[in-house]
Amino acid sequence: MSLTEYRRKRKFDATREPEPGKPAPRGRRAIFVVQLHHASRRHYDFRLQVGDALKSWAVPKGPSYDPDVKRMAVEVEDHPLDYAGFEGEIPKGQYGGGHVAQFDTGVWAADGDAEAGLAKGHLRFELFGRKLKGRWHLVRSGKQAKQPQWLLFKDRDDYAGTLEADDLLADVPAPPAEDAKRAGTGKARKRKKTAIDVPTRRAHDWAAEARKLPGAKRGAVPSGAFEPQLAKLGDAAPAGETWLHELKWDGYRLLATVARGQVQLWSRNALEWTGKVPEITEAVSRLGLKSAALDGELIAGRGSREDFNLLQGTLSGERQGALALVLFDLLHVDGVDISAAPLLARKALLQRILGDAPPAHLAFSTHIEGNADTAIELASESGFEGIISKRSDRGYRPGRGDDWRKTKELASDEYAVVGYTPPKGSRSGFGALLLARPDAEHGWRYAGRVGSGFSDALLDELTPRIGRAGRSEPSVYVPPNDTDLRAAKWFAPRFVVEVFSRGTGGHGLLRQPSLKAVRPDKSVDDLHDSDRDGANDMAKRSERSASAAAPTQKKTAKRATKAASKAAAKVPAKKRTTRITDIERVPPTLSSPDKVLFPGDALTKRDVADYYAAAMPWLLPEIAGRPLSVIRCPGGIDGPCFFQKHHTAGITLVETVRLKDEAGASDYLVANDAAAVMELVQFNALEFHPWGAHADAPETADRIVFDLDPGDGVTWAEIVAAARQVRGLLQQLKLESFVRTTGGKGLHVVVPLDPGSDWDVVKPFAHAFAQGMTELDPLKYVATATKKFRKQKIFVDYLRNGRGATAIASFSLRARAGAPVSMPLRWEELGKLKSGDAWTLRNALARLKRLKTHPWGDFMALRQSLDGIVD
Repeated sequence: MSLTEYRRKRKFDATREPEPGKPAPRGRRAIFVVQLHHASRRHYDFRLQVGDALKSWAVPKGPSYDPDVKRMAVEVEDHPLDYAGFEGEIPKGQYGGGHVAQFDTGVWAADGDAEAGLAKGHLRFELFGRKLKGRWHLVRSGKQAKQPQWLLFKDRDDYAGTLEADDLLADVPAPPAEDAKRAGTGKARKRKKTAIDVPTRRAHDWAAEARKLPGAKRGAVPSGAFEPQLAKLGDAAPAGETWLHELKWDGYRLLATVARGQVQLWSRNALEWTGKVPEITEAVSRLGLKSAALDGELIAGRGSREDFNLLQGTLSGERQGALALVLFDLLHVDGVDISAAPLLARKALLQRILGDAPPAHLAFSTHIEGNADTAIELASESGFEGIISKRSDRGYRPGRGDDWRKTKELASDEYAVVGYTPPKGSRSGFGALLLARPDAEHGWRYAGRVGSGFSDALLDELTPRIGRAGRSEPSVYVPPNDTDLRAAKWFAPRFVVEVFSRGTGGHGLLRQPSLKAVRPDKSVDDLHDSDRDGANDMAKRSERSASAAAPTQKKTAKRATKAASKAAAKVPAKKRTTRITDIERVPPTLSSPDKVLFPGDALTKRDVADYYAAAMPWLLPEIAGRPLSVIRCPGGIDGPCFFQKHHTAGITLVETVRLKDEAGASDYLVANDAAAVMELVQFNALEFHPWGAHADAPETADRIVFDLDPGDGVTWAEIVAAARQVRGLLQQLKLESFVRTTGGKGLHVVVPLDPGSDWDVVKPFAHAFAQGMTELDPLKYVATATKKFRKQKIFVDYLRNGRGATAIASFSLRARAGAPVSMPLRWEELGKLKSGDAWTLRNALARLKRLKTHPWGDFMALRQSLDGIVD
């Protein structure tokens, strides 16, 4: 059934149930949800996401963990994905009238193609919720009925038992009428369970076995993601008995750490994936280890090259493939650091820990010792891309080195996307992606274009990502004599793709390239790292064969980086916003939450984080998409604080934009979502100062800020009067303005501009306006920052209206005693206010809870400009 049937049965002006029409969220896995529905007949609604809808069944008695109990499941109309979050009352008289409460939710996987299984009448699947876990079956009944009937039952796995859905209702709210009835009789609701226990293996003294390994020592497990060891790409697999050879699994690198029995998963670039792949998290926890550090590859299916698309489709929600973590290394176990032990010994211990029958979703990466030719032949016959060869007698060494080598049977490599060609014929979106590889002399060198291997879904996904922007001039070095690039659009290296090819031709350009995959697990910087370490051997071979030979790889990494910066600086900054991509964006765990940041007010880092998390819906629209500076106070406001506007190592969720400045070109911070803001808070950021322009149009100011800064002897009443006077003068120019406290002594008067104006127009206008204020009342106003001229006067600060200048954001804290907050006001509120620091961390949230709309109304929709005001 389609969502048309769902819409037909409901009146959305009478029910709070979500109306279809919202696009399916991208980048999240397929979900399931089970809701307890007290309609005319109490039942459980069982829903599985297939495509852009929730396939739905009504299960009167709910799921049972007993494999011998088969529950009737009546197929009902599809529901929109938003229905997964619906709870509350459906009014009586409406379809399905009654109380709905969420019972469980999570992600799910299917054996094979889910739609094919449903069409066939037998769907085998696995659930990863808090209450519903393990393998299940849905089998269509042969009974003739108005609505299709199915049987839902449990598979005989490690979770099978006697529990019923009704035994897991401890945290599920009862309908209001039922609660009232119980309260009236004095009967309490029977206590039930809230989650299923995860079965773990019997405890074993793995530490004793680990201590026997050469080089083992007592040590703590890494406190977070550890740096992985990486392989170099070679022409041929290394020979000799000291090498072991594993399959080159086609997936995503995944690191696992266990501390005090708690599992965390990390991507290669140190983003936490614990919640993204719950089946892997649970599988590692079932090993029963107290502490551990493991290294492996996340795969779908067999992990061959043909399964990589299944992995990407599963992680993006388009498919429901079964995932597994293939483990190939063990660095730490139960308090013992074995990273210095020989690889062969580490793998032997890992294999014993996994056992003959590893927990579901875990596998051991087997190997062949010494015989590289046999390993490559087996890999090729089995559909794998190649092998990874490792020195069996060496310890684990983070980073890229000679101890690990990769050899590919089918040539593929990774490239940065630097532009696109327009579509032709019936194709939509783009024709081909333009590719580049790092180059020691030029920074980036054009490598060719790829136009095949794109599914319709991938075209739809990538088209908004590359946008319609771009410039006609190349943003990278293009070898001479390449043709048919006249209609191409170029931008700075933006994201990474992996491409199959038949080698390279003239000028090092790819022959017959075909897209293998988009690589969200890797950043553009990873390609430079790989190139500096000599991993991109294929690129070097191509350059050696080109008629114009490239410089040797003895060029230093410093020169390569400098050249890349020069190349990027030639591209208009509007086209150079760089997204730090991954499947999932999760804010980091708050470290040192009890650290006192405002000593005089006993406010901690946790208090700051809680404030920003609660104020996020108000703060984020003020700063998202804008170059951003922050004030960080690692030791609290009584210690050293510093202003930061450029990207630094360790920051992974905050995006960047490459902008020209006095140093040439730098990566400026851009916080586009809550995860990025909270990462900055984790780095002890207290204040947020955005530009008056967006990162994609940094030369165009879309707001003007007049900072009314009082000198000594100026009263608050005079500041209020000055703000009102500024407003009146702006109104004479047909410009609406808005007011906010600064969290200090003064006020800001803000003028939105749409369309905006160039900085060389805005700054002179702001200067002239401020100068006009001083001419209007020279005893009251001053337009210079020199302190000796500001006594008993108000400085009309226009300097916040130049390129690169910033102003405190509305709703931002200030790094000052009392933890004041910059707060936007309605003009009529101004007379009631006693000072510019009236709002603080302690009372600001209470105000935000009372606000129904922004105090400035829909100011972002206000259309006004300097046209006609400034010639």
